[in-house]
Amino acid sequence: MKKNDKINLVIYLFVAFVLGGLVMYYIAINTTLSTTNNSGSTSSTCRACSGTVIVNDGSLSASVEKVYDAVMMIQNYQKNSVASTGSGFVYKTDNNYGYVMTNHHVISGAEKVVLIRSDDKEIEGEVLGSDEYLDLAVIRIKKSDVIDTAKIGTSEKSKLGDTVFTIGSPLGYEYRGTVTDGILSGKNRLVTVSLSGSSNDWVMKVLQTNAAVNPGNSGGPLVNATGEVIGVISLKLVQTEVENMGFAIPIEYAMSHIESLESGKAITRPMLGISMLNVSDTYSLYRSGIMLKNNITSGVVVVEISKDSGASKSSLQKGDVITKINNEKVDNMAYLRYELYKYNVGDEITITYLRDSKERTTKIKLTEYKDN
Repeated sequence: MKKNDKINLVIYLFVAFVLGGLVMYYIAINTTLSTTNNSGSTSSTCRACSGTVIVNDGSLSASVEKVYDAVMMIQNYQKNSVASTGSGFVYKTDNNYGYVMTNHHVISGAEKVVLIRSDDKEIEGEVLGSDEYLDLAVIRIKKSDVIDTAKIGTSEKSKLGDTVFTIGSPLGYEYRGTVTDGILSGKNRLVTVSLSGSSNDWVMKVLQTNAAVNPGNSGGPLVNATGEVIGVISLKLVQTEVENMGFAIPIEYAMSHIESLESGKAITRPMLGISMLNVSDTYSLYRSGIMLKNNITSGVVVVEISKDSGASKSSLQKGDVITKINNEKVDNMAYLRYELYKYNVGDEITITYLRDSKERTTKIKLTEYKDN
């Protein structure tokens, strides 16, 4: 082949390569379709690709609008003045009323509750029912006072890293209607809390978020990126070295108790029929005449057994250390209550306990707890 022919061939191949690239680029551009979904995200679907690519534009405004007017500030009045504040949201209406969900601790001790809507109108509500262990309460208002109702979603389908946001009234009236966002940081967290004020005596299974949660956010909704409520804000870790660790009651758990709360009926809970202390309560145990071996570091100690209770018909004795309920480990009284309250009055459970360093088991039929 002559030298000139070789040069011409190289030029021809180069031109063909460039033209081919331009043609492929044109085809790619014209086979990509862009759409925008309700939450403001842009979805690009390529016919030559498998799956859908979601590009979020960074705004939650459309989702916030879906729930914003359903959220209210709640004022707890005691002795004719505001004792504390919190948040709540309308989760349903019927022919006559709207129903607002909040925390028990938001309305605890209230002589009157006043709700402030997103348009600043103040209305008085009626507490239908509440429960300290659930940390949930239901307030009823007139349907005519409802601006909007929040859509209830599911936390079970949510994934770690999903975008979430809260709406509430942190630090009181001045900052009502504050929106904060973050991600779902954890699921099925077991957090120990104090109900009596002196000890950690209850365990809550909660969702964790890094969205800012402050005093006054309690009872407000934790919402996913599509504007659906997936949790009820309940508490946060308050330590100087901790930032952005807030917790919410999963909405499925809240809704499973809603009929009892609406009716004002007390939640029926079972009992073993014992008085108890933690293994770590060495001084109180000593005063009760109980001495444990040093190798026993967790569990719940039986201090006394009630007459005519399920425990009285079992093999449990004073000084026994309960370590498991139906093979679920019990580290302390908070975890014992958490496991025990999964069951109903009349259920029979298996208790694992230690006596003289030997592991034993016994069955107990649960009776109804009566708060005397």
